[in-house]
Order: sequence, then C-alpha cells, then structure tokens
Amino acid sequence: MKKFSIVSLITLMWALASPLVLAQGDPVAGQTKAALCAACHGNDGNSPLAINPKLAGQNAKYLVKQLQDYKSGRRVNPVMTGMAAALTEEDMEDISAWYASQTVTLGGADPELLELGQSIYRSGVEELSVAACSACHSPTGRGNSPAGFPALSGQYPEYTLLQLQSFRSGERANDMSSMMRTVVKRLSDRELQALASYLSGLH
Repeated sequence: MKKFSIVSLITLMWALASPLVLAQGDPVAGQTKAALCAACHGNDGNSPLAINPKLAGQNAKYLVKQLQDYKSGRRVNPVMTGMAAALTEEDMEDISAWYASQTVTLGGADPELLELGQSIYRSGVEELSVAACSACHSPTGRGNSPAGFPALSGQYPEYTLLQLQSFRSGERANDMSSMMRTVVKRLSDRELQALASYLSGLH
C-alpha cells in the first residue's frame, strides 16, 4: 500500500505540472546578476569545488524555488541566505534562467557502487517500498522542469550525498510533500553513497 501511495503521488505531481508555471527569466540579464555567484558555482555554473553544487543545466523552476526558500528561511544555509536576501523575484528568475541555459559537466561513477546505484535509481527498492528515482528525475537524470523536480545528472557525488543525508536526518526539509524525506529515510549509508556516485555520470 505504501508503494502504491508513493507512485500515485509521483503520478499526480507529473499530472499537475504545467508549462504555465515555469520560470520566465532573462538569461542575458541573469549572467550579469550571477557574477557574485561565480566564486562558489563557477562562471558557467560548474562549480570548481565538490562541496558546492553545479547549477549548470539545472531547471529554472527548481532554482527559483531554492532561492525563495533560502530567502524565506525554509532552506537553511547562512551563506545562501545572505546571498538571496537582496534578490527580487525578477533577479531570481533571471539568474535561474542563466544557469538553466548552461551545460553541466559529467563525472563518473565508482565501479564498486555502479550496479547498486543504477538499480536503486532505475528500479527503486521493492522490499522497502522505495520508488525508482527515475520516476521523478527522468531516466537520464535531467529532472522534470514543469514539476520543478531537479536535474541530478553530473552533480558532484559529495554534494549529492550531503543533500541525501540532510533529507534523511530532517535537517533539510524543503522538499515537496516530504517526498524526499520519505524515500531516503529507508535507505542505508551505502545505498545513498551508491546513488550519489551513480548520478555523477548519469546522462
């Protein structure tokens, strides 16, 4: 029954997704406004440091939501809260449009974790009623822009693992309908590591 509920929720989110609610920013203006962001996230959104997320190729709707959540305090990070504090909605949409227009660089998965990570991402874990990650984030890891589900392809495994662990502990709680927290609380450390590694090279 739990598995059915998770899959039903995912299906509902896809059904409710509409192009009308996509962020409509100006990427040209966003490039200028993102100048301060480059120190942590790179000039083209491919961060030089694995502790900072790659923003290149990320869908704009997701990025706008994260900036809104940082500004409101729903997602907690002292640096990002300060960066988002002065941004207007237009700024957020422009910056997000700029990063969405860029191309993410890909990494590669740890061979020892590849099979496990691929299995969880593509098929879930039936005995734990964990739905396949690909149901929301697409088979190629590019996410679902209309629904605001983030692209995961090419992300640093260190950053992805930290976010998965934060969702599991409840430290990060800005996921829609507690969806991520519900899924990852059932997964082990090794399973989270395998997922994070697999996503680094997924495309």
